[in-house]
Amino acid sequence: MLFVIDPQAPVPLFEQLAGQIRAGIVKGDLAPGERLPPARELAADLDVNQHTVLRVYQVLRLEGLLDVRQGRGAFVAASAGDFGRLRQALDAVRREAESLGLPLSTAASLLTQE
Repeated sequence: MLFVIDPQAPVPLFEQLAGQIRAGIVKGDLAPGERLPPARELAADLDVNQHTVLRVYQVLRLEGLLDVRQGRGAFVAASAGDFGRLRQALDAVRREAESLGLPLSTAASLLTQE
């Protein structure tokens, strides 16, 4: 999976990368057991500090999405692949928003309101 960071975006680099990895797992682009690039390599590719990537990996480990093995790397957790129902629900929300002529950005903001 290709990760892209926009240093000019108002969203912090950490959040951009974490969000892309989360989305990749939920969409199924990153499969359970799949190895993520080494932190040093990914940091060099994205031109970010290696500690930014390590922090992303640790936060996603705490969320249960990654398994981080010392000396072996970061892997998508086996339990992280069960998002089929969530994908179906999100597809239904997307279709309903489109049928109402509602921009997806507005539908997404409705999801974050309490």
